[in-house]
Amino acid sequence: MTAQAHLAPFHGSYLPEDCQFLLTPIEPEYLSIEEKERRIQTGQAHYSEMIHRELPPSEQYLALFDTLCERYAPRLAKEVRQLARQLAEDLGTNQSSITLVSLVRAGTPAGALLRRALTEFEGQPCQHYSVSIIRDRGIDSAALDYLLDVVGVDAKRIVFVDAWTAKGVITRELRADMTRYNTGRAAKGKSTITPRLAVISDIGGTADYAATCEDYAIPSGILNATVSGLVSRSVLNHQVPEGAFHGCVLYDELRDADQSQRFIERVAAHFETSLSDTSLPTHDDLARQRFLMQDMLTTIQRDYHVTDINHVKPGIAEATRVMLRRVPALLLVRDKEHPDVEHLLLLAKEKAIPVLERPDMPFHACSLIKAVTGAEMHS
Repeated sequence: MTAQAHLAPFHGSYLPEDCQFLLTPIEPEYLSIEEKERRIQTGQAHYSEMIHRELPPSEQYLALFDTLCERYAPRLAKEVRQLARQLAEDLGTNQSSITLVSLVRAGTPAGALLRRALTEFEGQPCQHYSVSIIRDRGIDSAALDYLLDVVGVDAKRIVFVDAWTAKGVITRELRADMTRYNTGRAAKGKSTITPRLAVISDIGGTADYAATCEDYAIPSGILNATVSGLVSRSVLNHQVPEGAFHGCVLYDELRDADQSQRFIERVAAHFETSLSDTSLPTHDDLARQRFLMQDMLTTIQRDYHVTDINHVKPGIAEATRVMLRRVPALLLVRDKEHPDVEHLLLLAKEKAIPVLERPDMPFHACSLIKAVTGAEMHS
């Protein structure tokens, strides 16, 4: 089978105009979360090589998602509109389409919303593709080649999209790997891409465009496949043919619990009345965020004897990911009474994970991953 045969976009449970995934569906070979964690920490496998079965959210957890949507859909709509306005101003509105390339999966709903805002309120033709980027493995070169050489998008009008930053790991991965990618294309006389990154919440201060530096409970950040087109996080293992897009699992069995398109519609319903004159964070704001993040990460590593920085996951969204798909050791929250951490406290209770308050944190929550090899002890 040729590599070309695998290069087929699909839209998951989204409307086709809202999102096209550049991923290769594979048959799942599920591992338990505990076994996956053991293999990661013992060096037997990279995290991207393994996947666990996702379960539908409980009624109680889904009720918290609905509450967050009611609370934050208007804010998120405003922030998406602000990002769309800034991108339109910087790239210029013309007949050449802007191509949003969201980073699977957190960036996928953000990319779908941003496409709506650009097309419907900025009068800017826009298309949205969602691609894989993996820590230590880089961005999916096959997907980028497909966009540039098969679809023929304008390389100068590509914007990468994610929902949030935390420690800035993926931002650095994107920039470093795009340098490698562009060098290879330039050597062949082909077009190159400027790695612009737009995010909703930039608590790490590392993006090029950000709507806010505040850590808040973006509703899509508390769910997994059921708010991301029923697609798993990306997989890169022996099941993915050479030259194909990075892999994924399609969770069709979760269709009854799917919130993906509904979430887009709930937020987009507020676009009409959401634009304000509030300015986006400045370069100074982002620099301050970078300092606050690094200082707090150092403090947390010291206080809880964490030797591997990859075991510290700051921010509500990243803390939630740990609670849902890793083996957590400890949950830190700035204020247990804050409504944005209610879902985290529920997950911690279900999993019997200790919770400590840290009022000095510049973000609302931070999860620490358990060292299953016994190399670290969290006090």
